[in-house]
Amino acid sequence: MVSFVNCRSQIKTNMQEQNNPLLCNPESGFCEMPSIKPDTAHQADLKSDKKPVKVIYYTDPICSSCWGIEPQLRKLKLEYGTSIDIEYRMGGLLPDWSYNSGGISKPSDVAHHWDEVSVYYDMPIDGGVWLEDPLPSSYPPSIAFKAVQIQSTERAILFLREIREMVFLQKKNIAKWEHLEQAAKNTGVNIEQFKKDYEGRAKDLFYADLKLARDLGVHGFPTMIFSDSTGKNETVYGYKPYAVFENTIAGLYPSVQKYTYDKSIAAVFSTFHSLTAKEFSELTGVARNQSEQMLDEYVKQGMLQKWTTKNGSLWSLKK
Repeated sequence: MVSFVNCRSQIKTNMQEQNNPLLCNPESGFCEMPSIKPDTAHQADLKSDKKPVKVIYYTDPICSSCWGIEPQLRKLKLEYGTSIDIEYRMGGLLPDWSYNSGGISKPSDVAHHWDEVSVYYDMPIDGGVWLEDPLPSSYPPSIAFKAVQIQSTERAILFLREIREMVFLQKKNIAKWEHLEQAAKNTGVNIEQFKKDYEGRAKDLFYADLKLARDLGVHGFPTMIFSDSTGKNETVYGYKPYAVFENTIAGLYPSVQKYTYDKSIAAVFSTFHSLTAKEFSELTGVARNQSEQMLDEYVKQGMLQKWTTKNGSLWSLKK
C-alpha cells in the first residue's frame, strides 16, 4: 500500500510507541495515533446552545486531509449553515522534527507524499515547500489562527484558507511571520492587535485547544464532533463523502431542512472567493470532467484569475 501524507494529532501521551504524524491510511483519510482515552474527570460540554447542531472541528493548517474535505465542508455550510454551528479548534499536528518513524525523518521525506495525496483527494497540493522552505512546526500558524479568532470567527476561517493556499499551492513556509502577517492583511485583520495576540493570549488559547483534544479523546485529523441540544453526539473521522456528513446531521436533528442556494458561478465565487475544480464541481453540480474547462472559460472572459501548480489549479475572483 502506498503511504499518503495526512494528518494526525501530536498530542502528548505516555504511549511507548511514537507514530509519525505525517502519514495516514489513505482509504480512511485519517492519520491516527494509538487511541487516547478521554479525560473523564474533565469532560467538555458538547451541547449545542446556538443552533440545533454544534460541530467541534479539529484541524491543523498543514493537514492535507483537512484540505481534502474543503469541498464537502463548504457545501455543508451552504446547505446546512442555518442549522449547524461549526467551532474550529487547532490540534497541533507538527510540534517539531524530533522524531524518526514511518520512513519520515526530515522535511524532504514529506514532499513526495504530498504530491501523491494531491491526486488521491483531487485537490491541488505541491509538496515542494518541504524541499524549498520547510516548516519546522505547525504551531506558529495554529497560534496565528487563534490570534485572528480573537478578533473574528469569520475572519479566522478566511485566514485559515489563506495560509492553506499559501502552503499547499504557493509553497510558502507559513511558520514565518512575514507570511502570517500577509495572510492577516489579506483578510482585513487589525495587524497591531494580531501581533499582540499572537505573542500573548493566542498561545494560551491554542494550548487550551490541545487540552480539550485530550479531554475529548481526539486522536487524528480531521475530526468533527456533531452534538445536539441534549449533548448526544456523533463523531466523523477523516475524509468522508458528503452524504456521511449529511446523514450525521439528520441523525441528530431529523427535522433539519436543507437550504437551496444559488449555484451560479457569480454566487459561489461571491461566497468563496477562491475555488478548486473539485470544489466548483461539488458546489455547482457541474460534472468534474467539465469544471476546469468552464472555469478556464471565465478566465478568458476576464472574470476569474488562475493559479496553476504541478498538481492542479485554483481559480479566484480577478482583483
